[in-house]
Amino acid sequence: MTLGEALAFARGKIDRLDARLLLQHATGCTHADLLARPETPVMAPAFDQFAEWVERRAGDEPLAYLVGEAEFRGRVFQVSPDVLIPRPETEVLIDLALDKLGGRQSPAVVDLGTGSGIVAISLALECPAATVSAVDLSAGALAVARNNAGRLGARVAFHEGDWFAPLAGQRFDLIVSNPPYVAEGDPHLELNGLPHEPRMALTDREPGGNGLACIRRIVAAAADHLNPGGWLLFEHGYDQGAASRNLLTAAGFQSAFTHPDLAGIDRVSGAHL
Repeated sequence: MTLGEALAFARGKIDRLDARLLLQHATGCTHADLLARPETPVMAPAFDQFAEWVERRAGDEPLAYLVGEAEFRGRVFQVSPDVLIPRPETEVLIDLALDKLGGRQSPAVVDLGTGSGIVAISLALECPAATVSAVDLSAGALAVARNNAGRLGARVAFHEGDWFAPLAGQRFDLIVSNPPYVAEGDPHLELNGLPHEPRMALTDREPGGNGLACIRRIVAAAADHLNPGGWLLFEHGYDQGAASRNLLTAAGFQSAFTHPDLAGIDRVSGAHL
């Protein structure tokens, strides 16, 4: 079996780019190797791994879970089925957070529902003056996040628990979150590999709800954990901007706004005390 024959094996089963990336991970070869030396032999164990991945990818299992990693903001984060796969639109949340942190001497930041840690770790690395904490209910997710922080050299204090529960008595200058916001029963939950991602990170699991249950809890408790002038920023669904602003205003926050992602879709809402 050669590199060229291995790619031919995957043809028609999965996307060409996915096949190339999986073969590179299975064999350790580069894209240049595939182009210049397709006759290079593939060891049997490497081909067996590649063939298994091809079948699983054909079954809609996400590429990131197969290879165990995904890129976000130019950094490689390890991922597992315990955490959501990083999405580019979450960069909007980080960019807005960095903007709100600008000019603060030593701000305290917390990321609620940290998952793989992409938000907390990115903020810790890109705003070194900040003291960053992160919370998640899932022990499996926290294990992934701690590993990512260690690999990338980010100083983040991790806490296991339900939203603000592990943060009694603590106050922050910025609270950020990418909470579950897909309504339970939404048909999108059965598409595009989402059945393989952790359901508790996607939806609040509230039967007949509108996906806002977690956002409501965060907004309701945030003021008790913010310093004067502190900001709350959170990611949400494409149709939840107005409802998010209403929740913020009703909770006594000022200057509630919604910001779109690069596709022009409402993505992040926030306000300050």
